[in-house]
Amino acid sequence: MTDQGKKVLLAAPRGYCAGVDRAVETVEKALEKYGAPVYVRKQIVHNKYVVETLEQRGVIFVDETDEVPEGAHLVFSAHGISPAVRESAANLNLRTLDASCPLVTKVHNEAKRFARDGFHILLVGHEGHEEVEGTAGEAPEVTHLVDGVEGVESLPESLQDQKLVWLSQTTLSVDETMEIVTKLKERFPHLQDPPSDDICYATQNRQAAVKKIAADSDLVVVVGSQNSSNSKRLVEVALEAGAKDSHLVDYASQIDEAWLEGVNTVGVTSGASVPEILVGQVVDFLAERGYTDVEEVTTTVETITFALPRDLRARRTKENTAG
Repeated sequence: MTDQGKKVLLAAPRGYCAGVDRAVETVEKALEKYGAPVYVRKQIVHNKYVVETLEQRGVIFVDETDEVPEGAHLVFSAHGISPAVRESAANLNLRTLDASCPLVTKVHNEAKRFARDGFHILLVGHEGHEEVEGTAGEAPEVTHLVDGVEGVESLPESLQDQKLVWLSQTTLSVDETMEIVTKLKERFPHLQDPPSDDICYATQNRQAAVKKIAADSDLVVVVGSQNSSNSKRLVEVALEAGAKDSHLVDYASQIDEAWLEGVNTVGVTSGASVPEILVGQVVDFLAERGYTDVEEVTTTVETITFALPRDLRARRTKENTAG
């Protein structure tokens, strides 16, 4: 095989979504405004490089609010929090900034509204994931986690007599979620759909993009961390869509040379919490091994942005609003 046959298909969109961009910028602006240390509950986003880079700048990541000194600045991560966490922070007089993704907040609001209207909520998601814990915390008495197709059968039979609606974690595989919902409706025919799709636009777009390149790829490299739900889903989607092989890596240095044996075309994409610098390093790594023909395959162009928390927005003055 000559190097002339070696090619990279670069999926677009990839990398940072609007919610991640907002969350990371929230922490950066907090550092600029208040100085180090700034505390963050959990990882601001599920990416090793982002977390380590912010730690070097003076961010302290904690698991719970009681690890934060009274009166300090605390940022809530992009994955959302339960009311109990918010209350705990208030009791410690912490000065909080909420970097929850607005799309996650939308699901929280749906959970509160359906609980108020007498529904039991079937929450499709992964047990232990921070987003699921936050959403379930809005209505813990009436929320039932459905983790995978196998979770459908473990739901109590008594739910047949309840008003039911399903909600989902925003970073799941679209296809897998619909498979689970189909099973739920077979068991509970009266199950209602949410008013809008909970799986976020960025998750859907990145899955659609990797599907576009997968069938033409001998190998798909997904840049992302092991604790990133949407990144792990991209590996699964790539394989289901026809890629011969697919792997998740944080860094280019984690690519095993053996993966490239006999490979003509490498697909490359990244999860929604991955900065573009890491994708660039993977493309450079592949170029050094003869994969110099890079084609970007675009399925959609994203234009969504989210405003920063109010305390961090630039103040409008007469000078910068004149004219």
